[in-house]
Amino acid sequence: MDGTQIGRDAPATRSAAGPADGGAEEGWPVASGTTALSVAVPEVDAVVRGWRARYDTAARHGGVAHVTVLFPFLPRDLITAAERAALRDLFAAQSAFTLTFADCGRFPGVLYLVPEPAAPLRALTAEVARRWPSHPPYGGLFGELAPHLTVANSGGEDVHTRAEAHLRARLPVTARVDSVDLVVHEEGRWLPWLDFPLGR
Repeated sequence: MDGTQIGRDAPATRSAAGPADGGAEEGWPVASGTTALSVAVPEVDAVVRGWRARYDTAARHGGVAHVTVLFPFLPRDLITAAERAALRDLFAAQSAFTLTFADCGRFPGVLYLVPEPAAPLRALTAEVARRWPSHPPYGGLFGELAPHLTVANSGGEDVHTRAEAHLRARLPVTARVDSVDLVVHEEGRWLPWLDFPLGR
């Protein structure tokens, strides 16, 4: 099986190279058919949901609390049965793991939770980037960006400071990671598509 389908399997749309469709991240246009690989962490949702709903642009377009493995990945219409099989085998070779979110971090204009240990997440990203070298993380714009769970990428410094104080009082939170999700951007929304188990 080439990954477990976890969302509706709609027909392929424009590739990620097409014009932005209005579902942009903060400063990052996202076209219909763009895909991403991520690990969902629903255990963290109760802590960050309110802040993400207001100040995280991915959340405004349907993205759940997650740590990105690789964005952008192949356009949806280029993900063939062979690509699905390669993803299945790649992730099956990696072990499941547990993350702890005990601290906040900052990038310029971004507040995030720090996942620890980072090594298993870095390993997932490295394996995917090695298999598809033409699709480095974030198009290669940021080098080796630390794994992170974005809480807010809008709202400004005052909002981020208040959110950080609120979150620190509610951490740590742990989450079990036993699969990687392939999500697709369609009609202005991030939608679940396929699920690839780890360690099977």
